This record gives sequence, C-alpha cells and structure tokens, in this order.
Amino acid sequence: MSIVCHADISKSTDFQLKHNFTIFKDGKLVFMTVSNKGDAQYEIPMARSSDTGEYECTVEAGGKTKSSNSLHVWVTGMTKPILTAEKKEVLEGEVVKLRCELPEEVPPLYFLFRKIKMNSTPKEKLVFEPYRNFSVVEFSVEEGDNILQFDCFGRRNVKLEFESSEYSNKTLVTVREPFIKPTLNAKPSSNITEGDRIQFECSTVVARMRDIEIILQKNRTILNSVRDEKLLKYSAVATLEDSGEYLCKVEQGRASKTTKLNVVVSELFPKPILAASMSKLDENKELTLSCSISGFRKANFSILRKNSNGDIWLKNSRNLTMRVNVNDTGSYICKAEVKGIVKESRPVRINVYAPVSKPTLSVVSGLPEVVLGKPLRLICRSVMGTPPITFTFYKGNEVKKVVINDTYATFLDENIRPNDRRGYKCDARNNHSSGMKTSNILNVTVIVPIRNASLGSIPYGEVEDGSEIAFLCSVKEGSWPIHFRIFRKTDHDVLLYEKSENADRVVWHKEAMKRQDTGTYYCMASNRANVDVKSHPITISVILAAWQKGIIAAFVLIPIAGAVTLTLWWFLCKKKKAKGPSMEMSGSALATNLTSEKLTRQHNDGDYYTGSSYIEDSENHMKSTDESNDSVENRHSRIQGHPDAT
Repeated sequence: MSIVCHADISKSTDFQLKHNFTIFKDGKLVFMTVSNKGDAQYEIPMARSSDTGEYECTVEAGGKTKSSNSLHVWVTGMTKPILTAEKKEVLEGEVVKLRCELPEEVPPLYFLFRKIKMNSTPKEKLVFEPYRNFSVVEFSVEEGDNILQFDCFGRRNVKLEFESSEYSNKTLVTVREPFIKPTLNAKPSSNITEGDRIQFECSTVVARMRDIEIILQKNRTILNSVRDEKLLKYSAVATLEDSGEYLCKVEQGRASKTTKLNVVVSELFPKPILAASMSKLDENKELTLSCSISGFRKANFSILRKNSNGDIWLKNSRNLTMRVNVNDTGSYICKAEVKGIVKESRPVRINVYAPVSKPTLSVVSGLPEVVLGKPLRLICRSVMGTPPITFTFYKGNEVKKVVINDTYATFLDENIRPNDRRGYKCDARNNHSSGMKTSNILNVTVIVPIRNASLGSIPYGEVEDGSEIAFLCSVKEGSWPIHFRIFRKTDHDVLLYEKSENADRVVWHKEAMKRQDTGTYYCMASNRANVDVKSHPITISVILAAWQKGIIAAFVLIPIAGAVTLTLWWFLCKKKKAKGPSMEMSGSALATNLTSEKLTRQHNDGDYYTGSSYIEDSENHMKSTDESNDSVENRHSRIQGHPDAT
C-alpha cells in the first residue's frame, strides 16, 4: 500500500525548488522526505489492520507551508496467530503454559485462549497486551483431563469497533495420571454394630512416591493422614456417631483424587432415661432418681450432677435417694456402659425451693412521701426465698402490678392524688408449698407543693420613723410545715426573718423602723417539695414622725421670725431718726398746722411717708408741704371711707 502526497506549486522554470514532504497518521509523524519533484510516496510493504487510520500530508517550499485534507484508510483482517505450548505431555495437577503471537501486528491487542476438552464446554481466558504483540497464559490440568487441545485468536479495537483474527493452529497436550484414584475399604464391613471395632484402609498406585499424601476425613474432620506412603489405616470402636460418609483423598502437587464410603453403625442399646420423683420440691424433702434402659437391663449405671467445671459423680447405681437442700438445685444425668460403649441420658432439671421471707415494701427515694404531680416508685424485697419469686403490688385492695424476679421488684405509681389515703402493700410467693407472704401496709404522705406566695404589711406603703410594722407572708396552697423567709433587696438580698410554721401564713413584727429600712421587700416559701416560691415585691417608705416634723419646723421658723423682727426694729429706728430734723427745719408759719395734723393722725402710717417726702424735698419745702398736706388729706378721707378703717 502506498500513500502519495502531490504538491501543485506555480514557479518560474529557471530554478529548482526543494519540497519538504511530511506524512502523518492519526496525528503522528510516519514519513518525511525532501524532493525536487512535486510528489512524495510513503510505501507500506504489507498492509496490516494497524495501518488503519487518518492520513494527512504537509508540504513546505520556499518558506510557505500547506497541508492536505485527511484521507481515511481502512485495512481489514489480521494475521493468523501462532500458538505454542511449553510441554506436549503433562501430569495431572501440573499446568500447561501457552504462548500466542500475532506476527507483524502492532499493540495494543487482545488475546483469547481456549482449553478444549472432549464433551465439555471450552474454558477461555482473555488477556490484554498494551505493549507487545504476544501473550502468555497458564491452564491447570485437573483430575479427569487426558487429551487436551488449545487454540487462540487475536482482536484489536479499530474506531470503537473490534476486529478479530482467525483462530490459531490447534496444539495438542497429553495428560498422564501421577497416581490412580484411591480405594477405600471398611473392615469387617461398612455395616457394623456399635461397640465393635471398625478399621478403614485407603490405598493408591503412584508413578513416583515423592510428595504424595493420603488423608482420611469425616465431615471435614481429618481422622488420619500419611505422607510418602501408598496405604493409610485407621481403626476405632464404633459408636452411633460414627455413622456417615468417609472420604479418602490422595494429593501430590496440584493433583488431587478422592473416594467416598458410607458407613452405617447399628445401635447396641438405646440411650438411658433418667426419671425423678419430683422436679420441683421444698428443701428438706426426699428426692429419688432412677435410671433405666428400655428393653435392656445388663448395663453399668452411674448418676451424676452437671457442672460447668465437670460433671460431679454421685453414685454408681441405677437408683439414688437423697434429702435435698437449696444447693442441690441443678441438672442431673445418668450414664450407662455396655461393651465399652457409654451413653448419657438427657438431663433432668431439679429445682429445690426455700420459702420466701416476709417482704418489705418501701419508697425507693427513702422517706414514705411523694410530691404531688411526681411518680412514686416503690420496691418490694424478700431477702429469703428461692427464685423466681412472684411479687404482687396492691393499692388499697386493687392489684396494680405483678412482677416475676429474683429477690425484688419495683412499681411506679404515676396516678398520685392529694387526698388519696389508700395504703400500699405487696405479696411475695415462689414454688414452695408454704404459699405467699404479705408485707406491712405502707402509708405514703402526699406533699402538695407551694402555690402563690404573697407578702403584705400593716401599715402598707409608708411607716413613720421609729414605728412598728407587721409583715404578713402567706401561701394559697401547700403541705405543712412551710418554711417562710422574708428578704429586703439591696445590692444583694438580705435575709431578715425565717420561720417554719404548720400554717399557711406567718406574721413578723418589726418594732422600730428606721430611715435606712426604706426599700423593697419580698418573701419566699417552701416545703418538702423543695420548690421555692417567691412573692411579688412591695415597697416600704419610712417617713418622719410628727414630733420630728415639729422640731424641724421650729428650727427653721424661729431664725426666720427673729430675722424678720430684727429687720422691723431696725426700720422703725431709722424712721424715728429721720423725723426729728424735719421738724426743726420747718418754718414758724407752718408749725401750728403740722402740730395739729400730727396730733390728729398720730397713728396713721401716712405720717411717715409725709415726713419722708418733706425731708427728701427740703429745697422747696413749701411746695412739698402743700403737696404733703394734699396727700394726707386725701389719704385721711380714703381710710375714713373704708368700713374697716380705725
């Protein structure tokens, strides 16, 4: 097959142009040449399927480059593979090594090998070879293989499709047995009676003795084995358990052959039966155990008690009578021996019961009380008595719960009512004939939690300094005794009073309140329900007493009254001093008039204003006096007109 690349280039005829040809297959360089001609040819002497692909050429000339369109080439078919075997003759258990080659094919390749045996489906092995055109595999030679044929073929992936070669030549391999199938015999017979001795013999014929092993097994348990010998022997006294299928296996290397034999062992005598006079009985009672074999009397009997550390022998006899106690509780068996065959009976369970003691009923938490709204857990104990013990709980005469346990049982009562006065009790009984025992009646106190605490005071809100105040802390509901506490809130709460009372309220008298006692107060109440209930706070203000207010008023008003009196006295003195000089400065013509007016209005406040006016206007005293006279006369007429004037 030839891939031809042609370049069509226009040029002058007076010079030679060199062409650089490059051919690619599937993007990989496969051919390069330089030519003066316009054609280049890539020769493939013998086309193979590996030459299938996309071809493309590139031409470079005179500094210019051009590429062709791609050309798809499909080469169908593959070369016939060649198969060779390492050996033409092998033993069972060995392997056949095969080599399959696809000459002149290019990887990656797939190889499929086949092992062909007469009258059976061929076994196949598929191998992928990414880097070579051949592959090697091994086939094991199994028991029953004698003449084997092998072949192979190749396969490759072309454009997501598989293309396969034809089958290779067939290679013939001959198989020889390293040893014959073993023979297994039982003596005296494969049907035997228990107590008789049975012997097994397993033999084979081998080509070579080295590394041969004979194994005798039953139910995957190896009974005996020998190496580098042709014969295995094994003997034992037959028992019923020896019935079954036995297998003799011969192995050498990878080769293995087996033979099976079924053995039946007949029963010499049946298993003994152990019977008890009673399976449940009171302590100090008499127990009789008897061992027997149906239809068979000549046997050696023994009676034993089962124990985890080994059975405890009691007596070599078919009968045993004893007075029992609680420690004799357990499982008993008997054994019978005939001709060396020992058989064991099925165990018989014996339970010895001690009577239950009078049970005690108590509250799990300790005290016989319960908080309303919470469940009550009771426990009933019986310190003596063989378990299992049946406990029955009662509330009043009503059965509430039945429990089967060893030494105690519990009961949870979630229906607690505040006025429920029914007592609790429990019964205990087991399988002892004495019957049941009853506990004392347990009366449980129902504690009602505190509800709605409140705080009040007399007087309320305000109290005089030094006076007494009474605080009343009360609750709406709660079981007695109730613990009351009264606090005053500051930067931290201060406990002022606490007391426990069999009442729903408490009164605290505080005799002498002080100014620093002003603040916010609250109380808390609790009982055995262990829940603190807090009241709403109240505010108490300590105010001044009446006598304290009088003293303060006196201390404030006396200085004020003194200051006012002193000011008035000073003012009157000043007026008197101002009136004397004014009369000395008066003219003689007015003296008589002024004297007359003064006598007439001696107690009138207007006299002081008139005189003052006269003094202050001394330069024109005549005018001032006249004006003063007008003023005085007018004022006098006004006072007289007032009905209250004096």
